[in-house]
Amino acid sequence: MRKLSLVLLMLFSVGCAKAPAPVDFSQLPEKKQTPQALYVTAIQAHDMKTQDPDNVYLVDVRTQGEVEFLGMPVAADVNIPYMFNDIEEWDSEKYRYKKVPNSNFSLTLAEKLEQSGFNKESTILLMCRSGTRSSKAASLLNKLGYSKAYTVVDGYEGDKVKEGEYKDQRLVNGWKNANLPWTYKLPEEKVYVE
Repeated sequence: MRKLSLVLLMLFSVGCAKAPAPVDFSQLPEKKQTPQALYVTAIQAHDMKTQDPDNVYLVDVRTQGEVEFLGMPVAADVNIPYMFNDIEEWDSEKYRYKKVPNSNFSLTLAEKLEQSGFNKESTILLMCRSGTRSSKAASLLNKLGYSKAYTVVDGYEGDKVKEGEYKDQRLVNGWKNANLPWTYKLPEEKVYVE
């Protein structure tokens, strides 16, 4: 009887798990905003992609190193870095290599979209580490005439914890923290090769 009570308690707890709180996109930091204001969370992006895979194209815009060492969403159609690491310059304020734009980003994306049967009117989801580079990529695509370029506001790794023991660690939200499917085994047809 004791085991049955424990099992029922566990099932009840799972059934009462809190749903993710709705996101107030009007409160996004300026660096994550876009002129077209098309925003989704990682969970929403996953849902959009899995519910309508033939009409939603998910682009991982992180660097090749990020994708190789941190993995990539299984649902991603392709990795096209929006920026590259400049390994000759260190950013001492951000504790990382400086980033330089990928001058082939929009051309490569247009080619990949065409090969997959998508175009400038298709729904395109852009994901980076935490939502800043993807917002810049979405803004660029908006200027180039893409009508539905969304940014995944919490990205692959999510936002940083603001205080406490885990301060500055990316544990708040994002694809990986939501336990959405990802992999280290990157399919050759999805990786970016110059």
